Amino acid sequence: MYATHRTRGNRGFTLVEVLVTLLVLSIGLLGIAKLLLVSSRGNDSAYLRTQATALAYSILDSMRANRQAALAGNYNGTSAAAANPNTQCPVGSPCSASTIAQYDMWNWQQALTTGLGPSGSGTVTTATVADPVTGGNDVTATITVQWNDSVAQQTFGAAASNVTVTLETVL
Repeated sequence: MYATHRTRGNRGFTLVEVLVTLLVLSIGLLGIAKLLLVSSRGNDSAYLRTQATALAYSILDSMRANRQAALAGNYNGTSAAAANPNTQCPVGSPCSASTIAQYDMWNWQQALTTGLGPSGSGTVTTATVADPVTGGNDVTATITVQWNDSVAQQTFGAAASNVTVTLETVL
């Protein structure tokens, strides 16, 4: 009978190959974790920017609803200066425009600190400017919303600072 000669080949992986594979896999997983962290902070920053824009539009809507008080400058000032209006409107009679403006600013201040954190603040400024087209005067409202976004800013390499959204429109 013929003798068969069997050669033994490598069957399986060596320990070195397994360790190299684990090293490459762990480096890839660490990269994915860092990417997830950066994108999460970027999403948080974008969410706060969206909140700030929505809050700026909310006070602008209040000013348009109470236009006479806005034109008179009753909305001018910072949200931090807004105090809870203690004056109640008498039953059966309407509130004054300035009381409504005071209440709107207090409400806005509450929404800013709730939506943007304790550092959230806002400023409303109105100014009368000449309209070159009609020759009359227009009242321009500038709404500025500011908050601290230092966590996201440091992630992206920027210096820690407050972020500001400014909205300007003609009333």
